[in-house]
Amino acid sequence: MELFLDRTDERSLTAQLYDQLHEAILAGRIRPGDRLRATRRVADELGVARSTVAEAYYRLGAEGYITGRAGGGSVVSPVPVSPDGPRRTRARLTPVPTAAAVRPYGERQGVPAAYDFRPGTLDPALFPTADWRRSMLRALDHPAGSYGDPAGSPALREALAHWVARSRGVRATADEVFVTSGAGHAVDLIARVLVPPASVVAVEEPGYPPVVELLRSHGLEVVGVPVDADGIVVEALPARARLVYVTPSHQYPLGMPMSRRRRLELLDWAARTGCPIVEDDYDSEFRHTARPLEPLQRLDADGWVIYVGTFSKSLSPALRLGFLVAPLTLVPALRALRQVIDWSPPQATQAALTTLIEAGHLDRHLRRCRGVYAERRRLLWDGLRAVLPAGHRRLPSVAGLHVAVLAPDDVEPAARPEVRYSRLSRSYFSRPAKDGYLLGFAGIPTAVLPDAIRAFGAVLGHPVPELRGAR
Repeated sequence: MELFLDRTDERSLTAQLYDQLHEAILAGRIRPGDRLRATRRVADELGVARSTVAEAYYRLGAEGYITGRAGGGSVVSPVPVSPDGPRRTRARLTPVPTAAAVRPYGERQGVPAAYDFRPGTLDPALFPTADWRRSMLRALDHPAGSYGDPAGSPALREALAHWVARSRGVRATADEVFVTSGAGHAVDLIARVLVPPASVVAVEEPGYPPVVELLRSHGLEVVGVPVDADGIVVEALPARARLVYVTPSHQYPLGMPMSRRRRLELLDWAARTGCPIVEDDYDSEFRHTARPLEPLQRLDADGWVIYVGTFSKSLSPALRLGFLVAPLTLVPALRALRQVIDWSPPQATQAALTTLIEAGHLDRHLRRCRGVYAERRRLLWDGLRAVLPAGHRRLPSVAGLHVAVLAPDDVEPAARPEVRYSRLSRSYFSRPAKDGYLLGFAGIPTAVLPDAIRAFGAVLGHPVPELRGAR
């Protein structure tokens, strides 16, 4: 650890060294078994006599905080003893109200659950480890010597422009693609660039809680807009809205896609009001029935839509990689803003993803995952029919990696630590909440899923003896 001496201090130099080392041991910054630097080296670095340092070490040793080892210097004792305990800095700082009001999404990570149904949880066994390792090693063969482009590497933006065009039908050039650290980061940048302070922003309700909290943290007034079977209700959009956030491919959390008619209505409303739209296409790679509808961005002829994508569902949330496709008029401001926040995305990770896309590894990985997830979805959908008590209803969805279940308001599930899931009510924030459950199936191995469904049935008080092969 670094030691500091103040020659204007009334305490002796030895006392200053003793106090700093004593406090560091009690606070745990120097741990039992750690070896202190040699007295000669410390003396040379601080420009003091060796005896000054040796005296401080001697006092620590006499009090039992360190012990001397032959040929091994001074080592922190296994159990430092202090009658007063560690000295702590006074906690005088408090967050501003907008930051203090932010609610964390989900519970803290603790002991892993045997059956984790929470949306966003993936099966690590499906990650293309070998392809990613080779791609990353190739990237590290040519490490960057300078900061990267805040918008992302030109090679990755070019690869993403082609990939998103052929896989999702999005119209994009490399200059319009902006690499982000996931979808939430993209929404954050968009809000900073487009929305003045204290403005109104509209989101679907129920909707995605982290985005709601993110927008509120900017001091914005978040208005929840109801959804129906066709998607967001355009007639209910506030006239004062300066931004609208939607999930048209797979409404989060209920699961239905926005109909083509409703998409055109929303685009017409945006053209009339001049309000931009954020289209969050977070998991449309995984469709289970009908062909996908055209993205809002592709239907948009006037440039009101900003398209957001992420690799948190298709690869891993641990990579923190995503992108947005924005009109060219926004790119300079986005680039400047990204630069002052964290300058640029990690260059080695970008290079690895570029290789993964260009070599076809990503497409091959997604084809494999689609087959696995389709089977897991079938097992969950059929299994829920057997375990759901009266009054509970599965909500159909054509895409994604979770199933929503509506439940009676007066039902309280039993607490079982081996089963984790998300509550639907958490997705409401301004209107009466409907109760229910969000059950992700991506993170539970196929062979384990029938047992997991039975365990969830026990949570609801309706277990069944056997689910394998259920249809």
